[in-house]
Amino acid sequence: MNPNKYDIQDTEIRIIGGSQPPQRNKKGWWLLAGIVAIVLLLIIILCLPSKSEQEEIGVFEQPITIVNPHPLRAWLQSLDTIQQIGTVIKDTVVNDIPMRIYVPLNTTPRLEVGYKCIDDTLHNILLFQAADVRADNKKIVGAFVLRGKPLSWGLSKKGYCSIIGDQVTIGVADNSPLFEQATEVGGYFFRQYPLVSNGVLVENELKSQSTRRGLCELEGRVVVVETFSSESLHDFAQALVDIGTANAIYLVGSSAIGWHRTIDGRGVASGQWEPRIYKNVSFIVWSL
Repeated sequence: MNPNKYDIQDTEIRIIGGSQPPQRNKKGWWLLAGIVAIVLLLIIILCLPSKSEQEEIGVFEQPITIVNPHPLRAWLQSLDTIQQIGTVIKDTVVNDIPMRIYVPLNTTPRLEVGYKCIDDTLHNILLFQAADVRADNKKIVGAFVLRGKPLSWGLSKKGYCSIIGDQVTIGVADNSPLFEQATEVGGYFFRQYPLVSNGVLVENELKSQSTRRGLCELEGRVVVVETFSSESLHDFAQALVDIGTANAIYLVGSSAIGWHRTIDGRGVASGQWEPRIYKNVSFIVWSL
């Protein structure tokens, strides 16, 4: 035996009895990782703004709630108390566009085809031309239902109006179940250029300018809006959006026939009433 085998010097440390490496303390590592995670979480929480900082509002910066931002909306609401039968009109200017709003009161809406209906000034309260007439074959443009009977089909214009009972619905869709429903229950349906859908302007390819008319849903009412100046469909639709219109489609404008009876019983005509040459001319009519 070598006498110097276990002779350990003062400056040396030797491991006697094996050559395996020391075991790591796994519990210690998990404890250290947990402490680091807690410290990081505390740092994040301390760096976030407090609730009082997030909600702090200066005395000169109080939020303002806008009620009826356009005076037309308050005016329309005031009509709820009027019990007379007739058409109320309101002239206004929106975005430098002079416009008139027609509101039929206590009436029943429907569609008609042909000129015969426009001469019934005893029962009519408000009427305007509805769908377009094709230039080539003089038929109605787009899908059209008259008292449950389909007179025309087609999707050249995605805006639509349906009249089911007393309910007038204005919208924009490629296919609407209201077309079939109108045929089933003796209702009405026609298509036109879309102008506004759910409060958003709808662009159209038609870029010319003319005096415009639109069938609009405004403050829960269905009204007709027309311009006194020649406008593009874009500018007209933008003006409708700015007064709070929810949905709107175009009505035939320019020299197209229109008529209304005022609250005091006066009949007022507009547009070109002669010559009456298109047998498929259509009207949206509100009557007694």
